[in-house]
Amino acid sequence: MDANTARILVVEDDPDGLRSVSEAIAEAGHEVLTATSVEKAWALFRREKPDVVLTDLVLPGADGLELLGRIRSAQDPVPVLLMTAHSSVETAVQALKNGAYDYLVKPLDLDDLQARLARAIETGRLRNENTALHRALSERYAARTLVAASFRMQEVLRKIEAVASTAVTVLITGESGVGKELVARALHADGVRANGPFVALNCGAFAETLLESELFGHEKGAFTGALARHPGAFERADGGTLFLDEIGLAPRPVQIRLLRALEEHEVLRVGGLAPVPVDVRVIAASNRDLRELVRSGVFLPDLLYRLQVVTIAVPPLRERPEDIRPLAERFAAQAARDHGRVVERLSPDYFEALVAHAWPGNVRELRNVVEASVILARGPNLTRADLALEPASGPSSAGGDWSPPPGMTLAQIEKEALRQSLARAGANRTQAARELDVSLRTVQRKIREYGLCEEEKV
Repeated sequence: MDANTARILVVEDDPDGLRSVSEAIAEAGHEVLTATSVEKAWALFRREKPDVVLTDLVLPGADGLELLGRIRSAQDPVPVLLMTAHSSVETAVQALKNGAYDYLVKPLDLDDLQARLARAIETGRLRNENTALHRALSERYAARTLVAASFRMQEVLRKIEAVASTAVTVLITGESGVGKELVARALHADGVRANGPFVALNCGAFAETLLESELFGHEKGAFTGALARHPGAFERADGGTLFLDEIGLAPRPVQIRLLRALEEHEVLRVGGLAPVPVDVRVIAASNRDLRELVRSGVFLPDLLYRLQVVTIAVPPLRERPEDIRPLAERFAAQAARDHGRVVERLSPDYFEALVAHAWPGNVRELRNVVEASVILARGPNLTRADLALEPASGPSSAGGDWSPPPGMTLAQIEKEALRQSLARAGANRTQAARELDVSLRTVQRKIREYGLCEEEKV
């Protein structure tokens, strides 16, 4: 059966009507399956898997609505069209609300029938592609795809399995690069909202006003440049999951609005007058200690309580060395596919070097190092010589022997640290704040305090 041919199941108890409809469908180049009752149609449906179902509304015994209900209960995306007399149009309209694709009024216009079937066939194909895409994404991000050779990661998987099918908010903690977003995606892929959208938003990537717009949306004319209504992340994630990364960097006014959205299940767009109801599961993540931020008055305690119904702590890579080998093998295979390289073997000294490294950048750093080694390898067997690793790195050695120049004050040290961080970040204040593990507001205040704003302009 070629791409332009579909299999149509026609359910009609009137012999003349069944014949004329079948001939019109066959004339359009499609295969026709026929049944005269719901029971026969249901048996054919399960056995032959038609692309579209065209059923009369009134049938002996069970009617067309019964067949529609069975197909919808099976969560099958096949479009169902109903044929009905004028007296039953109201029932057919109700059927549309129950999931029917379309209805046609008898006596049928056969040209109109062929046109509507063509649209239904295309809709069915799009639905199947969408279903296949969701299935592929679920398989890619499901918890079972996470590497968990270590006991610590097995505990993470156990928590994912326990809470994925619930609607509770989850707070994921861990250092930068440990894979917090992968845990969030696994919670989504293994849960009841897997077919809904997954929307990720980094709270540290936007200034306060822009973050409000990105989260809650804005109305046309709400501010300069707001040329049209913009749905925020909450609205885009409706029916699915909203992942809020770096939640600790959200400014306090945004935290207040976020708390209300979580409690009321509705958002108010910037410049809006009426709240918009949303059905969203929120998963938040932070590489900072939110409890410490609460104690320092930076983070709302009520928001923390609302977010950490369940907390999943993802351990750093240096605390789960058992995961390094399987992760490296996976990253090497993926890099070989992506870059057209051949990798036959990872030597023992290759793994020894990986395990001995401190991995301050965690899994993200490991992936980059392994990918580079695949690209630059001298042959199909990866060895220690193919790895580009810093000899001393990681939290255990960072800053151990450093001392400030004589006579340098604490304020001068702070200013110089901020100046260098801004230089490395290309004057990106958000990136500098993340590197220095402080809030964006603190960076902006210190820039003014030390007069660095003038240096930025130079």
